[in-house]
Amino acid sequence: MEAQALASAGPSDPESEAVQSETVPGMWMELSPAQRELRAAFRQFAREQIAPYAGQWERDAAVPRELVDGLIRHRWLGAPVAQSVGGGGMDLVTYGLLTEEIAWACSSVRSLLTVHDMVTLAAHRWGTPEVKEELVPAMAQGQLLGALGLSEPGIGSDAAGVVTKVRQEGEEFVLDGTKKWTTFGQLADVVLTFARNEDGKIGAFLVPTDSPGFSRTPMQDFMGTRASMVAQLHFDGCRIPSRFRVGRIGFGVTHVASTALDHGRYSVAWGGVGIAQACLDASREYAAERVQFDAPLQEHQLIRRLLADMIADTRAARLLCARAGHLRRSADPAAVPETMIAKYFASRAATRSAGNAVQLHGANGLSDDYPVARHWRDSKVLEIIEGSTQIQQLSIPRYPLQEL
Repeated sequence: MEAQALASAGPSDPESEAVQSETVPGMWMELSPAQRELRAAFRQFAREQIAPYAGQWERDAAVPRELVDGLIRHRWLGAPVAQSVGGGGMDLVTYGLLTEEIAWACSSVRSLLTVHDMVTLAAHRWGTPEVKEELVPAMAQGQLLGALGLSEPGIGSDAAGVVTKVRQEGEEFVLDGTKKWTTFGQLADVVLTFARNEDGKIGAFLVPTDSPGFSRTPMQDFMGTRASMVAQLHFDGCRIPSRFRVGRIGFGVTHVASTALDHGRYSVAWGGVGIAQACLDASREYAAERVQFDAPLQEHQLIRRLLADMIADTRAARLLCARAGHLRRSADPAAVPETMIAKYFASRAATRSAGNAVQLHGANGLSDDYPVARHWRDSKVLEIIEGSTQIQQLSIPRYPLQEL
């Protein structure tokens, strides 16, 4: 098949008329020259500004503000959000390339892109006119950082089981409850929070972190993505203006959360590709330099088998992510299940590749002197967040899937 451009690399507005595919939907095609140029810029930034410091950031359990400011200057926070509201308007395949390169260097930094864009896209789609006017433009430009307040101490995958309470008093909503495992909750300026009213209906609300009755407690000592500045959030009679509602009461999970999580799955899938590629690159370098039994590791057959598995997993995951991105860009209904498939496969590919990389490195793979130990810890996180591997196994078979 003659190669064609996968997607334009220039800005695109998600609100504009859907771009129609001129080929079989979702089939792999080559990147455009503009996309390749942008990928080179993403790669240079990740390798120079992130990768050399990722290990220290993990030990510090924090990403420095200077790095966040650099992402803002490049317009990479809010990159896929419509230009009409101040976002970067980046097409979704190019956004995937950005996510992959950032994840190659540090999965914690990738998680900032993921969660911020989840919240911003959901607020842009479902927020009240006041939310879209007062908060979304600043979020789209990265001036306000967003976090997702969905998980609770007793609630994880069962999003509809939230117990945080909300009641309306005049022109204000009042929230009481606790959210847990909130990525970048320590740094966020606004939190997209889900709570249940007295009628049992779940609503979504943008809560500024300077609101009365809001507080947060840092959470540390995680296995992976240790620099993602996770927090436990506390709402103790927390008051916000009623205009900061996102979506209708009752649509919190079915519409708002699903929009956020759908984007999260896509971003995390590309993050899996980044980790898998990082493990492959590190393993190839190590296998070329390390000598055992009078020969470089790469000359041993079983080592080649590990490398072959990593190569195949990484390439397959990237193709699935590109297919999902192409379908999302084309507003194809098949984008939802194809995104699930991409997330399911890429997250598992990341853990397989990371496990193989640690095995290939031997005892050195267990040491933080080599990045594969961090990649292994980070990879497992991807199988849990934005829909666990088991949730994807339950969900994917429910969809009728397109043939290639």
